[in-house]
Amino acid sequence: MSHILLTSFQTWLPHQKSNSSDDLLEEVVKLDSLPHTLTFLRQLPVDISQASELAIAKINELQPDIIICCGMAESRRQLSVESNARNGSRVLNTPVDLDKLLQGLVKTTLSHDAGKFVCEGLYYSVLNHLQKNEFKKHGIFVHVPVLTQNNIAEILTDFTLIMHRLTAL
Repeated sequence: MSHILLTSFQTWLPHQKSNSSDDLLEEVVKLDSLPHTLTFLRQLPVDISQASELAIAKINELQPDIIICCGMAESRRQLSVESNARNGSRVLNTPVDLDKLLQGLVKTTLSHDAGKFVCEGLYYSVLNHLQKNEFKKHGIFVHVPVLTQNNIAEILTDFTLIMHRLTAL
């Protein structure tokens, strides 16, 4: 049984009633049939250093097999799995075979732009920590669009498939 750490963020703009990354994890919590051990680190502060410190501490404590960091992408219409994260001129790529991971998914796309904000900062910190410590863990970042009645079922299905596929890598 694989152990998966899932993270989400708080809101950061006044008009946001919730953060879609946290909304998605709330839906995952409700699923009964997942054959994985899930740990949730929800509502991380929208601050790169604080979010990174909390996530890395939880990774060190739990030693999960898989880390899936989630963030909100209001302008996107599908889940977006990020291929890399940048810090200045340094670029770190996830070692996950994303083409294989995303094959046949309906509401998920591959992205090469993690956003230049707290999402990218957290992703970079997590990838850097995994590489520096030579952890044989899989880490990815998933941007989540605003969830609606029209898209929630397909997005939750794709997200669940992503979790299952990561455990098989």
